[in-house]
Amino acid sequence: MTSSDRLVLTSWNVNGLRSVVRRDFETWLTSTRPDVVCLQEVKTEADLLTRHWFPGYVAHWNGSQRPGYGGVATLVRENLRADEFMVGIADPVSDPEGRVLTMDVEGLRIVNVYAPHSHRKLLRLEAKMQFLEALSRHVAFCRRDGIPIVVMGDMNIAHQKIDLANPKANERNAGYRPEERAWLDGFLADGFVDAFRYGTSDGGHYTWWSMRAGVRDRNIGWRIDYALVERSIVDRVVECRHLPDRAGSDHCPVRLVVST
Repeated sequence: MTSSDRLVLTSWNVNGLRSVVRRDFETWLTSTRPDVVCLQEVKTEADLLTRHWFPGYVAHWNGSQRPGYGGVATLVRENLRADEFMVGIADPVSDPEGRVLTMDVEGLRIVNVYAPHSHRKLLRLEAKMQFLEALSRHVAFCRRDGIPIVVMGDMNIAHQKIDLANPKANERNAGYRPEERAWLDGFLADGFVDAFRYGTSDGGHYTWWSMRAGVRDRNIGWRIDYALVERSIVDRVVECRHLPDRAGSDHCPVRLVVST
C-alpha cells in the first residue's frame, strides 16, 4: 500500500526513451515520485542496460518487433506489487508493434496504451479503427472480475473541438476524424470517464504540439493523451492534470492521483 493511501500515476509519450534518459529523466522521476509511470513510444526494449535505468522502480515492457519503433513500458515502484500481466490485445496487426501493456497495481487494473496514428493520408485509418475495436474487446475482458480499470496513454484522438487549437482546419485530418471521435464517445458511454475533463471544462489544455518552431510556445496543440477511469471509481479521483512544462518530447505527461 502507498504510504499516503493515494496512488500517483503518470502517463507520458516520450517519443524515444533513450533520448529522455540522456537528459534528466531520472531527476524528474525522483523529484515527482509517481507510483506508476506509463510510457509510450519508448522505441526500445528490455536489455541489460535499460533494466538499470530506473532506480527504485521495476520496469515492465512490451517492445515492438520493429527496432526503434513504438513500444510501451510501465514502471512500478519497488514497494508495490504488480501482477496479472497481459501483453497486447490479441490484435495480429498491432500487437507486434508493442502498443498495450496491462497489469494490476494496488487494486487497480492499469492499461497502458499507445494507439496508432492514422497518418496524414489516412493510410492507417482502417488499422487504427481495428486497433480501437480490439482495445474495446480487451478492456471488456479486463472488466470480467470487477477490478477497477484505468486506461492511460496516447490515444491519438482529439475528442472534442475544445481539445485542439484549430478544430475547423483539422476536421478531415487524422486524429480528429468522425469515426475516431465516435469510438471514444462509445468507450466513455460504456462506463468510463475522461478524468481530466471531469475536473476541467475550459479550453487551451493540450498534451501534444508540433515540433515546428514556436508552436509549443504559442500553445497550438492537441489533447490526445488521456486518463480514462471507470465510472465506478470516479469519486476516488483526487486530481488529473497535464504537466506542460515538462520538456523532452513533443508530448507532455498526464498525472492522475487516485485514492486507494
